[in-house]
Amino acid sequence: MKFSVFQTSQIGGRKRNEDRVGYTYSKSSAIFLVADGLGGHPDGDVASQLGLQVVMSKFRSHANPKIEHVATFLTQAMRDVHESLMAYAVSHSMMDTPSTTMVVVIVQDGLAHLGHCGDSRGYLLRQAEVLRRTQDHSLLVRDGVLGGEGGLEQPSRHTLFSCLGASSVPFIEVAEPVALHFGDRMLLCSDGLWGSVAEADIIKAMQDPKVSEATTALVNLALHNGGPRGDNVTALTVRWEETDNPVR
Repeated sequence: MKFSVFQTSQIGGRKRNEDRVGYTYSKSSAIFLVADGLGGHPDGDVASQLGLQVVMSKFRSHANPKIEHVATFLTQAMRDVHESLMAYAVSHSMMDTPSTTMVVVIVQDGLAHLGHCGDSRGYLLRQAEVLRRTQDHSLLVRDGVLGGEGGLEQPSRHTLFSCLGASSVPFIEVAEPVALHFGDRMLLCSDGLWGSVAEADIIKAMQDPKVSEATTALVNLALHNGGPRGDNVTALTVRWEETDNPVR
């Protein structure tokens, strides 16, 4: 496998950074992850950190050298995070469970497998075309009233119907894999980025072949647009560098 990767996480205007980002790889498989602990819930930073640790540990124990049944792995890994958060709340006698969103990509055999829960986003781009973008697990607000009639629908960034650690069973979505071509790019990000940057600007920035410059430009734009009270901003960008895509 050949790829370029760059990650960054900035605190923005918040008192602490509740986002986490990371990646690791074996000889034949790689995993990339962004988690965003929910504000307004206790220990959001603990939730995202625990989520990162659980998924990465599971990957390292199963990627020998690659994952069998990737979709099943992604679903179960996020379920393990959910259960770990519930256990954490019980062990600390907490009334509310720490919660986090999560978006994960596993790449192996020239295929990108994308899974998520919540509103941290994953993008897969080929040149200026968005081949895949995760759909946020958030409710819609019409005229400021949930489920109301008429008016323009707009997503509410603060009204998730699914996340890891919630009281209800999480909705975990895993997309069909996509065969990667040379130069394809993947972006994983928290809502602090996509909520402050227009999608057209995301696509434009991602045309830069240098993932460090593309990611830094996007994060700086999100921080600028978010202002002094802006959210944490986290992004991880991958550029696929394989010249051919043998699928085995």
